[in-house]
Amino acid sequence: MTLSRTPEPSADVSGYFDLERGLVDRTIFSDGALYRQELRRIFAPSWLFLAHESQFKKPGDFFTTFMGEDPVIVTMGRDRRLRAFLNACRHRGMRVCRADAGATKAFTCSYHGWSYDTSGKLINVPNGEDYPGHFEQDKWGLIEVAQLDTYKGLVFATWSPEAPPLREALGDMTWYMDAMLDRDPEGTEVVGGVHKWVLEGNWKLAAEQFASDWYHVNISHASALMVLSPTGKGPKKDIVQTPGRQYTDPLGHGAGFPTHPKSRFDDRVVHEYYDYDALRERLGDARVEGPTTTGHATIFPNFSYLPVNGSIRVWHPKGPDKMEVWAWALVDKSMPDEVKNAQRLYNLRTFGPTGIFEQDDGENWSECQATAGGFVAGGMTLNYQMGLGLEAQDGVHPGTTGRLYSDGAARGFYTRWRDLMNTPAWHEQPKAAESRTAEEDPR
Repeated sequence: MTLSRTPEPSADVSGYFDLERGLVDRTIFSDGALYRQELRRIFAPSWLFLAHESQFKKPGDFFTTFMGEDPVIVTMGRDRRLRAFLNACRHRGMRVCRADAGATKAFTCSYHGWSYDTSGKLINVPNGEDYPGHFEQDKWGLIEVAQLDTYKGLVFATWSPEAPPLREALGDMTWYMDAMLDRDPEGTEVVGGVHKWVLEGNWKLAAEQFASDWYHVNISHASALMVLSPTGKGPKKDIVQTPGRQYTDPLGHGAGFPTHPKSRFDDRVVHEYYDYDALRERLGDARVEGPTTTGHATIFPNFSYLPVNGSIRVWHPKGPDKMEVWAWALVDKSMPDEVKNAQRLYNLRTFGPTGIFEQDDGENWSECQATAGGFVAGGMTLNYQMGLGLEAQDGVHPGTTGRLYSDGAARGFYTRWRDLMNTPAWHEQPKAAESRTAEEDPR
């Protein structure tokens, strides 16, 4: 029951990149028209992270979030199945749920009282007798996502009925994800709620950094590394210049991780909890000595995580120059309560909204955005050449990897972004035009 919509104009973004030479036009971080195109062609068709399964324990539990800028309700129905719906009443479009999370039997719009059950069905219309005879109440339920699926506790959804299955969309990235998600046979859970904060900066600045950027660590986080080092003088040179690998996925995902045995900036209580021999038996040496350490990763387009402190987060776009960060603390289910709490506190101290690392990152992104509106500065060419030509199949880690200090995964991220931006999504297919042509030419 959808009316035809005049398509918005779309730009060919090929001219903003020369990724073979590692060059990017900075306009992609500030142009309002490109941002609108992102909502249509990046966020609408992609699998997006919504929540963690542990947030839903009984029927009626719900959590509200966003897919791009579309408000969404994720809820467990009476059949204990997770569903996600557009958080907008079918009558006038007002949100039917304005709470962050909770439990309910129905979602009722506070404007005119239309009410929906947890399966999205419209169950009550005040003054229903005043509607015409052709009003079909059962066709006016909440708009449901086209697909919803989970991967080891993480809940994803997409608006596209044509998107490949989630597991296929994650590709080889699952091998790297499992270094955080599969350490415990019982799985993972989130603790401590959701922390949210707003930053002046384009969402891609954060997503690309978590995919590819170990380069900034020793510079931007120098003071934090001094605080965390045993001597208070910072880590030793061989740890500062740590060896490592960076994974670049053709689907736009990316991950980087040290491989030095002492490159683990994790909490002492958590570190002492783990049986590393058992982890090696479960995950293999390559994962325990690589992506299980102090690494970083992004699932295209806007879900990122840090394995060592269990930080998972979404970079919600709020315009071309603003993002809202939502972050959870992820722990293994089998951890004793005191270890879970140690992980949660360490998460907050390092990558919470006031964390000693997080504040550095936010400052960097905001400063990058601060000059993006200038005529000259906003259209300058940016250099993404680090590690160019050094990626290869290393025989140890799945897929294509390069050196830890590299822009390789960022180039992969923007290759995927460029290709999607230049490809009409399922909702842009000319069905209406085809229908009109068929009427005019019945052949």
